[in-house]
Amino acid sequence: MARIQALIAGLQKRAPNGSFTLGNAAFTTATLVQLFTGLGNAIAATTAARAAAKEAVTAERAERAKVSPTLVALTRVLLATYGTAAQILADFGLEPPKARAPKTGVENAAAAAKAKATRAARGTVGPKKKLAVRGNVTGITVIPTTVPAEASPSTAPAPTASTGSPTGPGTK
Repeated sequence: MARIQALIAGLQKRAPNGSFTLGNAAFTTATLVQLFTGLGNAIAATTAARAAAKEAVTAERAERAKVSPTLVALTRVLLATYGTAAQILADFGLEPPKARAPKTGVENAAAAAKAKATRAARGTVGPKKKLAVRGNVTGITVIPTTVPAEASPSTAPAPTASTGSPTGPGTK
């Protein structure tokens, strides 16, 4: 929009009585200003319509958020009250819930085979086997944060004559 307005202002300022041949058509400054003014008005109308649509969508979402819990609750009550009475539910604009069709033997077998294949592909196991699974970490040295009681200096055994000196037998 700003570009169109600047173009109009530039034409009126720099070439008020000019004529232009654009493509195979001849234009005067007045006809170009009129043409671009129409485009500017269309852009302004579109911008206003988009803003109004955005406001309308925001208002609709707010209303849906406010009304939706009540609508869902009423629908559940009506379905529970009238069950499969199609004519009565049609008066409320509802359809009775469809009964689930029982699966055939072939469908059950296909579902079981698919579940088994998925379990094998994922490497999933049952809850008891999960308890037996332990992680194996290699390459990490664990340093204990507490000193064992037998290594403390106050409880260390004194060297005896039978074992020799602390540095080993025969050293002075």
